[in-house]
Amino acid sequence: MPWEFELVDEPYGNVSEGPAWDGSGLLFTHIQQSRIMRYDPATRSCTVFRENTNCANGLTFDAQGRLYGCEGGATADARRVVRYELAGGVTVLADQYEGKRFNIPNDLVVDPQGRVWFSDPFYDGAAGPWSFDRSHKELDHDSVYRVDPRPGGAWKVERVTFDTTRPNGLLFSLDYKTLYVAQSGRDPGEKRQLRAYPVHEDGSLGAAEVLHDFGENRGIDGMRLDVEGRIIATAGWELGGPGSLIYVFSPQGEVLQRHPVPANRPTNCAFGEADRQTLYVTTIDGHLFRVRTEYQGRLIYPPKPQG
Repeated sequence: MPWEFELVDEPYGNVSEGPAWDGSGLLFTHIQQSRIMRYDPATRSCTVFRENTNCANGLTFDAQGRLYGCEGGATADARRVVRYELAGGVTVLADQYEGKRFNIPNDLVVDPQGRVWFSDPFYDGAAGPWSFDRSHKELDHDSVYRVDPRPGGAWKVERVTFDTTRPNGLLFSLDYKTLYVAQSGRDPGEKRQLRAYPVHEDGSLGAAEVLHDFGENRGIDGMRLDVEGRIIATAGWELGGPGSLIYVFSPQGEVLQRHPVPANRPTNCAFGEADRQTLYVTTIDGHLFRVRTEYQGRLIYPPKPQG
C-alpha cells in the first residue's frame, strides 16, 4: 500500500534537512536561513529552536542526548562540525583537515565510543552565495572523516574514505561494523551509489561494497535504520527515473519497497513519536512531512522505553 504523507510544516523556500527526534519533538534545519526548527506533535506547531547556525545541515544526537551539527558555513570561513551545548554555547569539534578548511560538512553519525563521523562534500550553492564559487574549495577531495574525542576536551580528525566524490548521508549498521555511505555525485562522471564499508577495530574502513547503483538519476541524500537493520532512504527526483521516493533496502541492498513522496527531491528522514514508527521527511523546497509506517526506527537517543 502507498504511504499517505501528511504535510506538517509548509515549505519556507530553500532546503529543509537534518531531522532528529529529541524524545518528544523533531528538530530539523532550514539551511539557508541558518536556523534549527522544532516540530511539536502535541501542539502541531513549529518554533525556532536555534538561530545563527552557519547554514547547518545534518543533525544527530549522541547516547547522552547531546546535539551535534554539520555547519556548512554562512561564510567561507565557518565550515565545521560542532556540538550545541544545553547552555547555549557551541563547541567546535573540527573545522579543518591538514591545515585546510573543510568543504561543506553535510551529514553525521555518532558511534557508541563517542566518535563522530561526518561527510564533507562540496555541493555548489549548498551553503549560500559564497559556495557557488569553487575557488573556496581548499581540499582536493570530498571525503568522510572520523573525529575522535581526546583527554582534556580535544578532538582528533582522521580521514576514512579515499574513493568518494561528494559523499552524503551516513548510517551505521545495527552492530556498528558497517558504515553505509551515500555516494551522491551530481556530475555525469560521478557515481550515485549506496556503499557499505566494513569498520575495522582501529576505526579505519575497508573496501566498499556497492549495494545499489542509481545510474544517472539522483541517489541517496539522507537515510535511517530500522530495528531490523533495514535502510530507509530519501532519493530520486522529478527529472527522471522512478521519481522522488523513500526507498526501503535490506541490509544487503535489495530494494524491498519504494514509496512516492509528494514533493521534489526528499532530502532526509528520521523516525519519531512514542513507538518510533512515524517517519518524518524533509525536502529540497523546505517541506516537513510525516507518515505512519510498518517500520520502527533504531535511535541511539533517546533510549528505547523498557517494558
